[in-house]
Amino acid sequence: MEGDEEASTAMMDEIYANGVDEQQQRTKAVINGEQLDIEAYASLYSGRTKIMRLLFIADHCQPPMQLEALRMAYDEIKKGENTQLFREVVQKIDGRLGPNYEMNLAWCDSVDRRADQRKEKLENELNAYRTNLIKESIRMGFNDFGDFYYAHGALGDAFKSYVRTRDYCTTSKHIIHMCLNAILVSIEIGQFSHVTSYVSKAEQTTEALDPTTIAKLRCASGLALLEAKKYKFAARKTKVIDNANFRNFLELVPEVRELIHDFYSSHYASCLEYLGNLKANLLLDIHLHDHVETLYDEIRHKALIQYTLPFVSVDLHMMANAFKTSVSGLEKELEALITDNQIQARIDSHNKILYARHADQRNATFQRVLQTGSEFDRDVRAMLLRTSLLKHEYNLRATRKL
Repeated sequence: MEGDEEASTAMMDEIYANGVDEQQQRTKAVINGEQLDIEAYASLYSGRTKIMRLLFIADHCQPPMQLEALRMAYDEIKKGENTQLFREVVQKIDGRLGPNYEMNLAWCDSVDRRADQRKEKLENELNAYRTNLIKESIRMGFNDFGDFYYAHGALGDAFKSYVRTRDYCTTSKHIIHMCLNAILVSIEIGQFSHVTSYVSKAEQTTEALDPTTIAKLRCASGLALLEAKKYKFAARKTKVIDNANFRNFLELVPEVRELIHDFYSSHYASCLEYLGNLKANLLLDIHLHDHVETLYDEIRHKALIQYTLPFVSVDLHMMANAFKTSVSGLEKELEALITDNQIQARIDSHNKILYARHADQRNATFQRVLQTGSEFDRDVRAMLLRTSLLKHEYNLRATRKL
């Protein structure tokens, strides 16, 4: 049983960073992707994770990168047991990679036969465990079924099998194991409501949480928040630039480290330049792809707002130079932010100057005092009225008459 649990743990680690529901992989705008070193990128992953990311790249890039991604996906699939995914990749290749990358029916038949035999064995073992009412063995039996279904691409059945282990968990460690498996498959099928639910359940089992597990749960929670477009909750400054542990990871990606520092140092042109250089690669990320444009707009808007905050007036020529853009383009951006009430200002279009609209603090203070006084007067009158009613037993008399 210990060997099976270790194998299951290895499977869990393999599927941790996997992609999204196949329905979400709809046709997108084709991306150039020239900056991406696909071989180095793919080497960071293994198993299904690697395959799904390569297929995502193939679906969003033009040849020759598309064919390179399909070739690597084909080779990786042959190491596993997912014949359905193999057939899909062969169909995508469509003979463009030569005879070595065509349909291999003999391999598919061999894998399917072994899968049928393995499934029959697992069913017999599980039935024996359930007959003998051995809880730990039943739990491992369902877990093995989950691993089996996952390896063959039946993610819905894998999720059901992992979740069924819940009734047979006897320790906190078992609950964490079940939650992580459920979370990881939920990420694969795009059910992020399940991700949030099982992250919460795992976090309640505090006695079995180690630093690695906590990190995985936070990453899963971050992906769920990203999918829900709750960007401010998905990542905060205190969790990135002010976090000593996370700062070590930033050293591995100098461009990201520099753009974050430039943003908080108000070096906006440099920050936006770094973002522009990273955009092509980010558009090929299986999780970030749908959010890149929105995030880039939000970052730029935030930079524009922060730039204007300290000043009573801003020369649009200087501001345009700071953001490496045209005055007319900048003016349109500022107009949109003013209309959306994100910047309290007005624009002198003739002289190209932005004037801040600072509230009259003295008048605002008097207004707040008057409002507080009115509310206090109203509350006191209401209390006096209630006291008078109670004193004269008004409610009691009314009840007696009824």
